[in-house]
Amino acid sequence: MIDYRDGTNRNGKRTIQNNGESPFRARSSDIHGPNSEGTRRRREAESAPRTGLVVGNDQGMRELESGIACVDAYAMRGRKRAEERLPHLLVDMRAIVDSESQTDGSFKTSRLYTRLTAAEVRRQLIAGKIQRRRTAKRGSHSATVEQPGVQGGGCKQEQTQKKIAETDAIFAQIRQVNEEADQTATMLRISCDAKAAVNVGDFSHQGVSRVPIEAADHDFKPDAVVVPYGIFVPKLDELSLYLCRSKVTADCIVDCLNDWWQKTKVRFPEVTLLVINQDTGPENQSRRTQYMKRILEFVALHQVDVRLAYYPPYHSKYNPVERCWGVLEQHWNGSLLSDLQTVVGFAQSMTWRGHSPIVEIVNQTYDTGRRLTQSLMRQVQTQLSRFSSLGRWFIDIRCSNLLQRSLNSLE
Repeated sequence: MIDYRDGTNRNGKRTIQNNGESPFRARSSDIHGPNSEGTRRRREAESAPRTGLVVGNDQGMRELESGIACVDAYAMRGRKRAEERLPHLLVDMRAIVDSESQTDGSFKTSRLYTRLTAAEVRRQLIAGKIQRRRTAKRGSHSATVEQPGVQGGGCKQEQTQKKIAETDAIFAQIRQVNEEADQTATMLRISCDAKAAVNVGDFSHQGVSRVPIEAADHDFKPDAVVVPYGIFVPKLDELSLYLCRSKVTADCIVDCLNDWWQKTKVRFPEVTLLVINQDTGPENQSRRTQYMKRILEFVALHQVDVRLAYYPPYHSKYNPVERCWGVLEQHWNGSLLSDLQTVVGFAQSMTWRGHSPIVEIVNQTYDTGRRLTQSLMRQVQTQLSRFSSLGRWFIDIRCSNLLQRSLNSLE
């Protein structure tokens, strides 16, 4: 027998499960009659202390009559998440923040930091939405923004204090150059930079490991020094690492670029312009005479145009390849890089968004201090097409017969 007052049988076991509350109250009201203590209102008042809710018996009566249990969809109530109402919100936010984000300067984390405030991101989102509406009204398809290959950071770091007058203009121009390269089939954008020198030996890298490791407690002379130089393709998330055993000079940089393009260009037969993102380092800046001469030779050798796009001074961590250095540093910082093969092994086993890098060792020794005379540099300048107001940071080099003749005169 069931006691309909508390929903238990004579053995004291509970009989009401989950959605059985409404049918139980409806059944008890039906049994005891409308004028007895089993009326709907009294049943509701008695069930309120136990459930915390006062629910009418109409639902229970409908369940009894139809034999179908009604499940309360509490999860579907209330305000929906912004990601559900705006399915492209995260993609649009990443597209806005990606070009304005930098990696951690100490490479202790792979988190990205943006120089944009939340209010500025919101303003750009609204402006982009209005622009898409205007484009749709004109009857054309709005431009689709591809999701950049970066992981979301979302945290705002204190902005760099050092800043030149052209910083904002450079960022605006480099955003435009990069978007054009990523959306054009005949253009390929790459990001190049060198990591800080790595000492090979039993040195601590301030990391952690599950296995106890004893490292040298003094900075002894290293067995070797390796400087990783990276060439990164943001659109494909592909990384090539060149472990240079010599100083990374202008000649070393262009030699790595030559080797990479010689092995890669067969995959991109339609590419006629390479866009190279880099920082204004001492060996690859646009005023470095030897570097500009070697870039001209690269263009003439491979018959491909080059556009140099530099990030502003003091903002080198915004270069996309810098994000890979944080992953590499975290990958090996808990181990001892006791020999060169260990360094190579860690470099080959790291992954960036599911892709392992191609690793090469550069054993050639490069001389430092090589430069052109002023008269030869003036000949080089004739082959450079600098942007009008930002000529130091954006340069086009076109392949032509005149370029080949100019190089012959430099020999």
